[in-house]
Amino acid sequence: MSVLLVLLIVFGIGLVGFFIGRRRAGTQDTGEVKVHSRAHYHGWWVFLVSILPAVLFIAVWSVASSIYLDRSAEASLPSQTEESVVASRGLALGIVKSLAAGLDRLDPTEMQNLPQSYGELRSLLGSKGVALASEGQDYMIPIAERWHRGAAVARTVGAGIAIALAIAGLIFGLSGIRPRARARNNVERIVLWGLLAASTIAILTTIGIVFSMLFQTISFFSVVSPWNFFFGTVWDPRFADAGSGGSEGQFGLIPLLAGTLYIAFVAMLFAVPVGLFAAIYMAEYASPRVRTTVKPLLEILAGIPTIVYGFFALVTVGPFLRDLSAAISGGPGFILAQSVLTAGLVMGIMLIPFVSSLSDDIITAVPKTMRDGSLGLGATRSETVKRVILPAALPGIVGALLLTASRAIGETMIVVLAAGVAARLTANPFEAMTTITVKIVNQLTGDLEFNSPQTLVAFALGLTLFFLTLAMNIFALYIVRKYREQYE
Repeated sequence: MSVLLVLLIVFGIGLVGFFIGRRRAGTQDTGEVKVHSRAHYHGWWVFLVSILPAVLFIAVWSVASSIYLDRSAEASLPSQTEESVVASRGLALGIVKSLAAGLDRLDPTEMQNLPQSYGELRSLLGSKGVALASEGQDYMIPIAERWHRGAAVARTVGAGIAIALAIAGLIFGLSGIRPRARARNNVERIVLWGLLAASTIAILTTIGIVFSMLFQTISFFSVVSPWNFFFGTVWDPRFADAGSGGSEGQFGLIPLLAGTLYIAFVAMLFAVPVGLFAAIYMAEYASPRVRTTVKPLLEILAGIPTIVYGFFALVTVGPFLRDLSAAISGGPGFILAQSVLTAGLVMGIMLIPFVSSLSDDIITAVPKTMRDGSLGLGATRSETVKRVILPAALPGIVGALLLTASRAIGETMIVVLAAGVAARLTANPFEAMTTITVKIVNQLTGDLEFNSPQTLVAFALGLTLFFLTLAMNIFALYIVRKYREQYE
C-alpha cells in the first residue's frame, strides 16, 4: 500500500470524524447547559486527533525504515568494490536502490522468473521505462530483492499502524465530546503549535544550509589558505581528474566577487530608476484603466524563465551592442558580445517587475489622508510624491531594492550566456567577467573527486555568497530603521 493511499485513508477517517463530531456536539446543545465551544470546534478537534498522530507516525516510520534498509543493503555490499567498476560504495548503494525501485514495475510472474544477470534485468526494466546505470553488477540483484521485500513489509506494517492510530484518534475524539469540553482551546493550542513548528522549520532550514556548507568549507581551508582564497586575484583551479589527487590551482575570490558585484551594480543601475519611476506613475498618475492594463503586462517579465533572457542577451542584445560600438568607432567594436554591460542590461530588464511591483504596492499602501493633506496645503502632485509619499514609503522601498539586489547576485544563466565564464579582474564594463554562482556550477560539474579542492571550493564560494547577502540584509535593516526614525 503506497504512502499516498494511506494518507488519503487517514484524511478520510479524519473527515468522517469531523462531520460526526460536529453533529454529535450539535445534538448535545439543548440549552440546559451552556456549551464551552461551538459545534464545529468539536468537529475540528476530532479531525485533528484522528490525522495528526497517524501523519506523524507515517513521517517517522518512513524515515526510520529507509535508514534501516540503507544500512542493511550497505552491510550486504562486498567489502572491497572494484574502482574500475563502481566508483564508490555510495554509488553502488544508489544503483541497488534504483534497481529495487524498478522492481515495483514488474508483475508477480516476472518477479518469480527474475533474471540474475544485471544486463538482462536492466534490459527488462528498460522496457518498463526504468533507466538504470550501466555500472551495475550481478551481486546487486539479490540485495535489491531483499530491499524490495523489506520495503514492502515496512509499507504494509506502517500502513496498518497508521490506520489503527487514525481510528483510535477518532474514537478518542468522539468520546470526549461534552457541552463543557474545551474543544476550542484544544484546537487553538494545536494551531499555535503548528505555527511554532513552521517558524522552527524555517530557522532550522537556514541553520542546515549553513552547516551543509560549513564543514565542506573547513575541509577546503585545510588544504588551501584562507588568505589566498579571500585575497587572491587569480582564479585558476586547474581541474584534476577523479583519482588523480591533484590539488594544484589558484583559488582567488576577488575576480569572482568583483564580477558578481559589478554585474549586479549595472543591473540595479538600470532596473531601479525604470522600475521605481514606473511604480510612481502607476500609483500616483495612471488612471485605473491604464493601471489595470499596464501592471499585469509589466509583471509578465517576472514569469519569463531566466534562460530565455540569456538567449535574448546572446542573440539580440550582445550582437547589437557589439555592432553599435563597431559603427561608432568605425572599426572593430569596443564592446564584446559577452560583457558586463550586456549581462547587466538584460538582468536589469528581468529585475524591473520586481522593483516596480513591490514599490507600487508599498506606495499605494501610504494613507490617502497624507496625499490629501499635502495637496490641501497647496503642494503640487510632484512635490507631494517627493516630500510626502516617498519618505513614508522609503523603508518598504529599501526592502524591495534589497530583494532585487539579492536576486541579481544569485543569477546564473543570464551571466553564463551574456557575460561568459572568464574570471578576470577589470573595471571595463565592455569586457567579459563572471560571478560566484557561475563558478559554483562549474566546480560541481565534471568527473572530479568530491573531496578535491577543485570541488570543495564551491562550498566556500556558497558560504561567502550567503554571508554577502546576510551583510546586505543587516545594512538594509539599519537604513530602514534610520529613515523610519527620521520620518516618525
